[in-house]
Amino acid sequence: MEAPLAALPQSHLRLADLSTRRETKFDVVPSSDERSAVAAELGISGVKKLRFSGQIAPMGQNDWRLIADLGATVVQPCVTTLDAVTTRIDELVERSYVADLPEIEGSEIEMPEDDTVEPLPVTLDIAAVMIEALALALPLYPRATDAELGTATFTQPGVTPMSDEDAKPFAALGALREQLEKKGK
Repeated sequence: MEAPLAALPQSHLRLADLSTRRETKFDVVPSSDERSAVAAELGISGVKKLRFSGQIAPMGQNDWRLIADLGATVVQPCVTTLDAVTTRIDELVERSYVADLPEIEGSEIEMPEDDTVEPLPVTLDIAAVMIEALALALPLYPRATDAELGTATFTQPGVTPMSDEDAKPFAALGALREQLEKKGK
């Protein structure tokens, strides 16, 4: 994914240029225009606040570990009313970039237990990591506090609408069994 914040100079880190003896700190705070670009990229109404700060530290000879705090305030449409829903997101983001990660082959693969391990890139795009972490942290079904899911029934005129209970055929069989058991006593 092409990050809309690619123009930020602090968002690209060439790993070969970083110190292998100590961590490298970063703090990405996108501008209003950049937050609008992130919102458009994620298909949400808006991003009011966004900050991604942390560090990337060497891990062994060739590997790196990123630990960062993601803080954001996002606006999404409510799934029932389409009203604006504001959500605060505070997430700890961890990634390990490993040089000798085995390449996965085949059409069907199992997900690894540790989903924070990724292949070692030449250049790490911090903005892309931030946007990916934000996308994963977004509520899937944001709802306004007063939103209620009503009941809609659709039938032809003169026909009794089918209820949820009518759609459960085994419930009717269970009721019939209970009646037969009562008669048998």
